[in-house]
Amino acid sequence: MSVPFSVLAVCTGNICRSPAVERLLVDRLGPGSGVVVSSAGVGAVVGAPVPEQMAGLVEGAGGSVEGFAARQLTEGMLREAQLVLVLTRSHRSRVVDMYPGAVRRTFTVRELARLAGAVGRAGLPEGTTAERFAALLPLAAAQRGLHQVAPEEDDVVDPYRRADEVYAESFGQLLPAVEVIAATVRAEPHTLAG
Repeated sequence: MSVPFSVLAVCTGNICRSPAVERLLVDRLGPGSGVVVSSAGVGAVVGAPVPEQMAGLVEGAGGSVEGFAARQLTEGMLREAQLVLVLTRSHRSRVVDMYPGAVRRTFTVRELARLAGAVGRAGLPEGTTAERFAALLPLAAAQRGLHQVAPEEDDVVDPYRRADEVYAESFGQLLPAVEVIAATVRAEPHTLAG
């Protein structure tokens, strides 16, 4: 794979959940992964940084929010992304409405983690992290619908302008999902920070 594998994380404002997924996935995949991760929001607070509560959680887990600025989601971003990781089923609907061509490569982060866990590291061919990520998508998509789950098992709660406990709950839902995805696709095991 000569070009990087591109991942786009999408939430509402692009200031809490999707930046956390973006920056944690970059950290967990490690340098030289060949995977480019970015994020955007369906109703972005354009130019805004990550709020202090989420920034502290991300940095405490080994990620960095330095230089982050929220961006508005565009159809062009969806066309270019090889994987769209959304934070709720509602975001998935918004993405597919904006660009129907993204339907087979758009997953909630918790959904992809569940499917990646079922595929397992051994279920992917040898190769670079980017190649393994690309190989995961059709395998994960093929498992969709085999096991019914409640919507709340796919969604990550929105903590924006809520209590610290809600930020902790949101982070507690997205961090394990990011770690499962990264551990499944990494070419070689990577020591987790934090």
